[in-house]
Amino acid sequence: MDRIQGQADPEEPSGGAAALPAPVAPARVVTLTAGDFVLTVNPVDGSEIEPLRPGTGAGRPAKRDAAARAARDAAAQPPVLPGAPVSARPLRAREEELERLVRLLGRGRSVRLTGPAGSGRSALLDAVAAQCAGLAPDGVVRLCGHGHQQPAELLHTLYATVYEASDARPDRIELLARVRDIGAVVLLDDLELGGAALDELMRATPECAYLLAATPDTRGPSDDPHIEEVLLGGLGKDACLELLEAGVGRPLTEAETAWAADLRFASEGLPLRFVQAAALLRQRDEINHTDEVDDEEEPGVFEERPRDTVEVPLPTLAEGAAPAELLASRVSESARAALRIACALGGELPHHAHLPALVGDTHADSAVAELLGCGLLTRVGPRYRLAAGVARQLEEVGYGDTAAEEARTAARHYAWWTGHTSVDPRRVAAEADAVLAALGGADVVAAVLLARTAAPAFAASLHWEAWDRVLRAGAEAARKAGEVAEQAYFHHELGVLALCEGRLDRARAELETSIGLRGALADKRGTVAGRRALALVVDREAAEVTVSPPLRLEPPAIAPAIAPAVAPVASSAATPAAGVTAPALPKGSGASEAVTVRAPLARTAAGSAAAGARPVAPEAVTRVAPVVPVTRRQEPPTTLSEVFEDAFPLSPKPARVPAAAPAPPAGPAADSGRRRRALLAGAGALAVVALGTVVSLALASSDTEQPAQGPAVSTSPTRTVQPSAPGPSKNDSPAEPSDPAVNPPSQPTTPGETAGAPAPGRTPSRTPSRRPQSTAPQPPASSSAPVPPTSAGPTPSDSPSASAVPSPSASATTGTATATATGTGTATGPGTDTVQ
Repeated sequence: MDRIQGQADPEEPSGGAAALPAPVAPARVVTLTAGDFVLTVNPVDGSEIEPLRPGTGAGRPAKRDAAARAARDAAAQPPVLPGAPVSARPLRAREEELERLVRLLGRGRSVRLTGPAGSGRSALLDAVAAQCAGLAPDGVVRLCGHGHQQPAELLHTLYATVYEASDARPDRIELLARVRDIGAVVLLDDLELGGAALDELMRATPECAYLLAATPDTRGPSDDPHIEEVLLGGLGKDACLELLEAGVGRPLTEAETAWAADLRFASEGLPLRFVQAAALLRQRDEINHTDEVDDEEEPGVFEERPRDTVEVPLPTLAEGAAPAELLASRVSESARAALRIACALGGELPHHAHLPALVGDTHADSAVAELLGCGLLTRVGPRYRLAAGVARQLEEVGYGDTAAEEARTAARHYAWWTGHTSVDPRRVAAEADAVLAALGGADVVAAVLLARTAAPAFAASLHWEAWDRVLRAGAEAARKAGEVAEQAYFHHELGVLALCEGRLDRARAELETSIGLRGALADKRGTVAGRRALALVVDREAAEVTVSPPLRLEPPAIAPAIAPAVAPVASSAATPAAGVTAPALPKGSGASEAVTVRAPLARTAAGSAAAGARPVAPEAVTRVAPVVPVTRRQEPPTTLSEVFEDAFPLSPKPARVPAAAPAPPAGPAADSGRRRRALLAGAGALAVVALGTVVSLALASSDTEQPAQGPAVSTSPTRTVQPSAPGPSKNDSPAEPSDPAVNPPSQPTTPGETAGAPAPGRTPSRTPSRRPQSTAPQPPASSSAPVPPTSAGPTPSDSPSASAVPSPSASATTGTATATATGTGTATGPGTDTVQ
């Protein structure tokens, strides 16, 4: 029962079901299945989403049979309009194009029908649909591409048309799998998408033959698939005259025939122009016939003079090429009001059941049939909109001056209608274009109210493209109006929609915004709902991370006597970090010499080791290929060089998998293993000794490196002398040369010579070098006389009380040494002079 007029709506099914009263409910709550989620559309607090429980899915949907397809086609037709019936227009001079299209579609080819607006593409598609009903197993599917720029919504519409799935919306993977099995002739009218989007649509449905009706400015496929092109031009002169006579309902006069010939030349034979021209001639006949009837009557007694008879002439050629203004001036007032509403809504005309409430006239629903007969409206799917060029012509004469007021009125009306519990969500989805147009032209307060009531209806009707658009418009309007609670609701719904569509980043951003706004409002219930949805986003993000399968190493096929010794090695091989090579297994075990183990799988390997001798299924074991193993000898080493080569290989050799050999006896294998371990231990000890020797020699040789000029050092009998900064000072006295008789030079020794062998593994203490040094100190700035160079070697002290004590600071930084003595002491070091 329609709430606008109180009479039955033609969209509602006839019978007892329509007479039942609508159930009284506080809100329209609908539960849907969206991929792996269960979506509960709640208009009050926002939609709730939860994972689909295992075993509760509906399974594979079934396709519609022939009877169901017939009922579907009948429901897709436009509603029956009240008022004078509009006669069907015959298809004129299109037999050749019709035959070619049917032939190409019968061969499974896709065809692109290109023609300008008003060339009769929709009428030709109706004729093709009637002749191609039995060509494909899934019949003929009619789709409307008006307003669709992406193929996703068209694929969902095709899925819902062919399959019996009214309360389920599959995810992308399932959708592509289902539409791939569809074999139908798809008639896509008013196509707007092209390029890569059209390629995606056609690749997703390889078993469908498409008839794409588009205008010449619509882009074609980008990769140029095998699509036939059929051009639809204007009609010839005879066809135009036949169409004009059929519209007028009488033969044309000579003047009208000449006028029609000029009109054909100006309009290039477009059928829409001759439909409108026939309406102009009918209106002219009605006006002239009314005047003739009035002339037959005698003038009244109160009339001073008889009325003048004025005959309406033929329209001019300019009026025939742009007839919207003249046609609108001769229709009823309700029809003109409907044209103003359509101009305010961007050309979208509301359903005829809404016109009485929008116009304020109880008979305004008959205005749609009147406008359709005049050629001012055209069919778009199950609804109507202004014909091509009509909106521009009407706006030029002032029909768009009241657009803001008309859009506000339509928005408030749709806000009441979409929120009513007795309105089916599918009816709201049928009015999606008009609702979205009213939403875009209304003020922020009316836009928030309309978006708040229309969004749940679009979600429940599975028209999610309109749901997304109305949520975005509502969020922007709520932000401008300062409605924080409504803004939080819209962001929550956007997050739920993004989660259902698999856009996790967008879902996280929207849900976090909603949670923050509701937290500021202290909305506990809404915050909890948002956190639940956000938890699902986190779980889905974690599930999408690529995780390697559990790794379980296959136990090597070795003798039982060797198994206990190998088990600890295999269990410990799972503990290193990623990319670490595990210790090699004993030779002759038949397993790889080196195994690379991943760090996240350590618990799996440890659990396998702790399980003991639990049997492992062959399919649960992952064989791991060796990663650059080191090829070793098959015989035990007998010389020290062979032991050293096995312990410290110079370079890895290519992997060589030894052939499987029978297990040796337990006794010889155990002796060979013990002997090998003993040789390895000895080789390790020798390697440590050799390494210590090399380090000691390197440190000793580093002490003999002399700088270019060392710092001067002064000594005293009772204190330790620290090395002074290099370079002379103004207050320093020139250094005295040392007496060769007192300090004779000593013989140089070999660099790096030490008093005793250092302990293995420890750094030997640094000793002063005995190499004679010869440096020339810089003279002081105050002295003008040159100072002779001094050359003296280190003089070892004969007194047993003199001992060399290394200074911690000197040994750590400069590598010099200091000495203390009771009598005469010397301080020696690399790069220093001996001063008495």
